Amino acid sequence: MPRTEFKQLLDAGVHFGHLKRKWNPAMAPYIFMEKNGIHIIDLQKTIVKIDEAAEALKQISRSGRKVLFVATKKQAKLIVAEKVSAVNMPYVAERWPGGMLTNFPTIRKAVKKMSSIDKLIKDAAWDNLSKREKLQISRQRAKLEKVLGSIVDLTRLPAALFIVDVLKEKIAVREAQRLSIPIFAMVDTNSNPEGIDFIIPSNDDASQSIDLIIGLMCDAIKDGLSDRKVEREKDETDEKPLALKKSGRKAVVKIIVEDDVEEAEEKEDFSDDKIADLLADDDVLAEEVADEDVVEEDVVEEVIDEDVADEDVVDVK
Repeated sequence: MPRTEFKQLLDAGVHFGHLKRKWNPAMAPYIFMEKNGIHIIDLQKTIVKIDEAAEALKQISRSGRKVLFVATKKQAKLIVAEKVSAVNMPYVAERWPGGMLTNFPTIRKAVKKMSSIDKLIKDAAWDNLSKREKLQISRQRAKLEKVLGSIVDLTRLPAALFIVDVLKEKIAVREAQRLSIPIFAMVDTNSNPEGIDFIIPSNDDASQSIDLIIGLMCDAIKDGLSDRKVEREKDETDEKPLALKKSGRKAVVKIIVEDDVEEAEEKEDFSDDKIADLLADDDVLAEEVADEDVVEEDVVEEVIDEDVADEDVVDVK
């Protein structure tokens, strides 16, 4: 991807930090100056960090692994949902389910529950349910979709996290650090960059700034996916003639069968116990306010309250 332009960042307001009184001293190396009581981020250093992060994300996507984007603040969620879904990467934009990483098997179980509900709706057993049961299951499905719909394809732990505002998403940061998952992040002047593997010093409050940085990261991922596609096509081209030469007509038949036949969908038995399980509220949907200082590996109920105000947003941004 081309080198990031200084003017791009300037026009998007990436250089605007927080008020001086809210700064984190650990961000001092990335601050260019103070103006009217507001810290100004050194965009030359931001450019270097963007290029480093973009190259690393490109290599991750090229290897076929997933990057999980986390951005639950209002001005970021729609941007992330649009741009990240375009490159087929998972994201969390509503709220972070506590234990998302440290208790990943339980999260996967909730995702499978969504799939089971979808199959039930298409099954004859659906017609045997009462209107109340249908409504209850449909609501359960809608709630799961809101929280977990964007991570349906995340079948294993992500190779990395990309976070918008490490201060707001501190539980996600802690979970990733506990599992030694690399963290990429937009880090503003009021945040602590320690423990972040790829720091992008930037304004993490302005929508234009977020849009630009996320766009650049997604472009890098797209480049990596394109490279992966080219490499796979080349490998297939090299392998098929060799297989044909060795096995003759049988190899041709095998290739056609592998390309055209889809795996049959597994049939589920919707017994009374199974339907009762689908009717039950899921732990992942618990909406208690999390104790933000603790991340328990076996507790999924801990979540960040989505409605907690972000007290650190600067009005001038």
